[in-house]
Amino acid sequence: MSLLCPIDFRYGRPKMKAIFDEGTRLQRLLDVEGALARALAKVGNIPREAAEEIARRATTKEVSLERVRALEEETRHDLMAVVLALTERCKGDAGKYVHLGATSNDISDTATALQLRDAIAILDDDLALLAQALGRLATKHKRTVMLGRTHGQAAVPITFGLKIAVFASEVLRHRERLRETSRRILVGKMSGAVGTGAGFGEHALRIQDEVMKDLALASEEAATQIVGRDRYAEFVAVLANVASSLEKFCTEVRNLQRNEIGEAAEAFEERRQVGSSTMAQKENPVASENVCGLARIVRSFVIPAYEDVPLWHERDLTNSAAERFLLPHACVLLDDMLARTTDVFRNLRVYPDRMRENLDATRGQVMAESVMLALARKGMGRQDAHRLVRDAAQRARLRGLQLKDVLAADPRVTKLLSKRGLEDAMNPEKYVGQSAAIVEAVVKRIA
Repeated sequence: MSLLCPIDFRYGRPKMKAIFDEGTRLQRLLDVEGALARALAKVGNIPREAAEEIARRATTKEVSLERVRALEEETRHDLMAVVLALTERCKGDAGKYVHLGATSNDISDTATALQLRDAIAILDDDLALLAQALGRLATKHKRTVMLGRTHGQAAVPITFGLKIAVFASEVLRHRERLRETSRRILVGKMSGAVGTGAGFGEHALRIQDEVMKDLALASEEAATQIVGRDRYAEFVAVLANVASSLEKFCTEVRNLQRNEIGEAAEAFEERRQVGSSTMAQKENPVASENVCGLARIVRSFVIPAYEDVPLWHERDLTNSAAERFLLPHACVLLDDMLARTTDVFRNLRVYPDRMRENLDATRGQVMAESVMLALARKGMGRQDAHRLVRDAAQRARLRGLQLKDVLAADPRVTKLLSKRGLEDAMNPEKYVGQSAAIVEAVVKRIA
């Protein structure tokens, strides 16, 4: 069999893909039909024996995917094919009560909520594992001093641990977002053709409540024919937000792995891994690049997810085809990305000596703020100190000198700072502020 979609053969992990495969989807549809039958029997709309028979037959062991496909070929309606296949398998009169009062999206949207519940559980675990990997790395390097960079330029010292703690804190926020939004995402409906519940009669509201209680889902409080697509749009947006953070983290790895920086690098299997088919020396950050590339795909799902919200009247079908791509692909790709990113940081090679070399290569320029503030603490006006240090930094840079030497030759500096005082102000290890404390506070929040 020829495969077209890369998710079929390159991307995605089996556990997440299994949630969205045809067989699992069919079982979830049958789960909802079974729950509906039980609810109908509870309110007296159908005989209890019929409900038990329908629920008993509502399994893919009874209703085969092949039979559903064949019936869909005839009916050209995917959900009706499921209804007919289930009806065929029911004994006695039970079949005539299958799907009674329901519309297609009562079943399909509720089944989607069941799938998303399973997917969100995996993504939550993924985020927890990534946070743990980042927490361990941050703790290990909470005092490893390196260049902080802004605008791609050397700024002031930072610790590598603080850099990673920033990432960990971001992951914790995403976990909070995913959990908080879940109560709006994991929602089903059982209210009929345009949401009035007319097809279920006087017990319509109770039937919906019973179905959702049975399936451990929340109920759509006011629906048209479908669950509100603002819910799906929010979900996809949260996933895109996570994907953007993963790209941010992995872009940092890619930059730190550049030869001229060389402060960190992805793991590389020395005996067998190949970096290039022709440049034999290459060790490329391929996992990080892969995550960055997939992030663009996940973000691209946001626009169609929002375009699926404004449907005509009580619904049309323009959302359907898009959602068959959006929800499974977003979940499968993000799960893959989270696993790859966790692996990157769990096995990251870190080079503190190179970090120190890059600090020293600035010839003290990165300590300009430290000196400025040291002078201000000794009584010099902040603006005057800024101008003095700025001019000294310019002279040092143009002449290829150490900033400390230029400053030490300026009587305005030596009047306020002793030799020891200037050395302390120029020491990167003494200008990382509360980096270690910040790391410890973030790591403490990681479960």
